Amino acid sequence: MTTKKIAVLNGPNLNLLGKREPDLYGTLTLAQIEDACRTRGKLHGVEIHCRQTNNEGELVSWIQEFGDSDGIILNAAAYTHTSVALRDVLKAIVAPCIEVHISNIFAREEFRQVSHVAPVAIGTICGLGAKGYELAIEALASLVSADDRN
Repeated sequence: MTTKKIAVLNGPNLNLLGKREPDLYGTLTLAQIEDACRTRGKLHGVEIHCRQTNNEGELVSWIQEFGDSDGIILNAAAYTHTSVALRDVLKAIVAPCIEVHISNIFAREEFRQVSHVAPVAIGTICGLGAKGYELAIEALASLVSADDRN
């Protein structure tokens, strides 16, 4: 049996979590969120690979790298609302993707309510804080298990 792999990819400014607008994004750091993701993955027998970048092209390359993995959890941050390149690469890969946002993007500024990721993701989790990452792992782990049974 091969180990299942899920990538947790984070976009610009998420390295500032814990310091940046804690009233909106909470006080957990990205390192703490990544630790929680790895712990949740272990509970499901899933290996979690976490990465963060402030560069759109690097994020696109990582999605290509993990394109045949068991899943991708993507918080594209501001690129969610601007990047056609992310949409295109997500359409080109086989790995299912769940879009995650810490804040509720639909309760924020109008420009943040448009996601180029959502139409090519299997689902979106937003507004549940850092817990959204763990819920996305639960969902992907469940889908991977269901695929193994079929």
